[in-house]
Amino acid sequence: MRAIVMREFGGPDVLRLEDVPEPAPRGGHSLVEVALAGVNYADVHVREDSYLAPVELPYIPGNEVVGTVDGTRRVVGLCRGGGYAERALLHRRVTWDVPDAVSDEQAVALALQGNSAWHLLFTSLRLTRGETVVVPAAAGGVGSLAVQLAAHAGARVIGLAGSPEKRELAEKLGAHAVVDSTAEDLTERILDAAGGPVAAALEMTGGATFERTLAAVAPRGRLAVYGFAGGELASVPTRELMQRSITVSGFWLPQLYADRTALQTSMRALFDAVIDGSLTPLTGAVHGLGEAARAHHALAARTPTGKLALDVAR
Repeated sequence: MRAIVMREFGGPDVLRLEDVPEPAPRGGHSLVEVALAGVNYADVHVREDSYLAPVELPYIPGNEVVGTVDGTRRVVGLCRGGGYAERALLHRRVTWDVPDAVSDEQAVALALQGNSAWHLLFTSLRLTRGETVVVPAAAGGVGSLAVQLAAHAGARVIGLAGSPEKRELAEKLGAHAVVDSTAEDLTERILDAAGGPVAAALEMTGGATFERTLAAVAPRGRLAVYGFAGGELASVPTRELMQRSITVSGFWLPQLYADRTALQTSMRALFDAVIDGSLTPLTGAVHGLGEAARAHHALAARTPTGKLALDVAR
């Protein structure tokens, strides 16, 4: 089996295409012939050894794949590493049959990023109709899906994006207003766009962006944190949280892998939304399996829009 193997921490050049032993099916697992492997910022964190979970080397990156089981069933699923490969083991609890009306490119965007967007909005933030929510990286993988899901749920969406092209795309996806995420006066710009403090916000950059986003949240508002793409973890100011009765929650999708109903519910909702046209996963660049380093370079530079994937047949 050909797979991308990481044998030492460092830059993208340590991602190597190698032959590795065939994964042996275990109880509760299915062996999937991979068509597309999703690429996520979590993979960059793993490569840098800055992820939330410890990484033991050698390691095969990749947390989501779409492919076939037994040469017939088309499935999409989640894994804890091992996705950048021709074959991967997926636990049946986090493997779902893909409806005929959903393409491989759409399905691979839903497993990790779609589920993350859905649970961030509706499990962590408990977003309701009429509320205003801030969505960062609004043209990216999670953000582009969150903009659409929140808008369809009747929320008012303030998107954050770092370039004019991405801000224009976020508006087309349903954001009611879009703000330059790189602005030093980010708080004031969010307040101006929202007409005042917001009820809810997502945050995935860390550092000063976390502080500026938190400052735009209204008393008794909620903020959900799901990353630190800027490389700097933020310190939560507990005095400010108490003064304004703000709730800050963390989110990491693997905490739901063992839940028997949470991901089943969200995947059903995501598939239905794609089929009825209310959700359009953005298809980004698709690289060959041996070009994983190029995909990581693009993610680190924050240039992509939509979903990055690896085509294992290329």
